[in-house]
Amino acid sequence: MNKKIQLQDLGQKDYKSTWEYQEEIFKDIVDLKIKNRREELDLPTPNYLLFVEHPHVYTLGKSGDLENLLLNEKQLEAKGATFYKINRGGDITYHGPGQIVGYPILDLENFFTDIHKYLRLLEESIILTLAEYGLESGRSEGETGVWLSAGTPFARKICAMGVRASRWVTMHGFALNVNVDLGYFDNIIPCGIRGKGVTSLNVELGVEKVDEGEVKAKILKHLKDLFEAEIV
Repeated sequence: MNKKIQLQDLGQKDYKSTWEYQEEIFKDIVDLKIKNRREELDLPTPNYLLFVEHPHVYTLGKSGDLENLLLNEKQLEAKGATFYKINRGGDITYHGPGQIVGYPILDLENFFTDIHKYLRLLEESIILTLAEYGLESGRSEGETGVWLSAGTPFARKICAMGVRASRWVTMHGFALNVNVDLGYFDNIIPCGIRGKGVTSLNVELGVEKVDEGEVKAKILKHLKDLFEAEIV
């Protein structure tokens, strides 16, 4: 079992090229697992965590409803945004500047074989990170991600999640709003959930800008502890 996770911070990178890069890593890990099984080998499978910030983009999961995107092609162009239908779970979401996106590409057989537990630990890493800023956050029943004031009329989502897994290898991940222009969420029904707000860390703290490098460091610390991993 290889519990090392290789960290790559890609900076700002186009969604499509990042998706293709994820697919490439994902395929290499799956192919190695197939080779191990066929040839009765025991070669260690690698694990990765990609941090990235995307230019304005809307993505729709495989179970999502296109009607949750409230813009047509010309309006998207005017907003400087792109749109992709993708192969993760979940509905529609937005990625853009000021958002920390994390894509763990893990062989869960190196850790545990439980997708439900995997999602809960991703959520927990964000919940613990927000707690360090004095914010109490949690889960909303039946809705993946991290929320503030869940279960109240003031519920607002601060971190969206959507993953894909095959042969216990994961891809896609989480998107934490840190210094996001929340106006871009007005163009969608986020995650297909009506009547609930979206927020960002800087808004909740009442500051103009939060240090994103500091937030990443806190997320890494909690992921390392929760997955009992070594991040290199």
